[in-house]
Amino acid sequence: MSLLRLIFLALAIWGAVHPMYYFVQWFQENGWDIMAMVDAWHVNAASSGLVWDLTIAAVALTVWIIAEVAVRRNWRALIAIPATFCIGVSCGLPLYLFLRSAPVR
Repeated sequence: MSLLRLIFLALAIWGAVHPMYYFVQWFQENGWDIMAMVDAWHVNAASSGLVWDLTIAAVALTVWIIAEVAVRRNWRALIAIPATFCIGVSCGLPLYLFLRSAPVR
């Protein structure tokens, strides 16, 4: 495995674990109410801007993944879409880059 692929994999793992630590901590303190978390994301203009920034990035990544999967037929790469929306762009993007950089067979 190339060094670049290892870096992408490490970033995907970090991008899954690090944000989840904070999400789980928030849920433990505030209850397991997803709508309360969404409300917390929009507590001020700065956090709302960040939410929209990440949402647009997630949609753009999804369009890119679907377009490339249609051409490359790398169906495994589709796993990056639920990773993006269930965990975050910080996991989905490096995971997709890891899967996309696999040697062509």
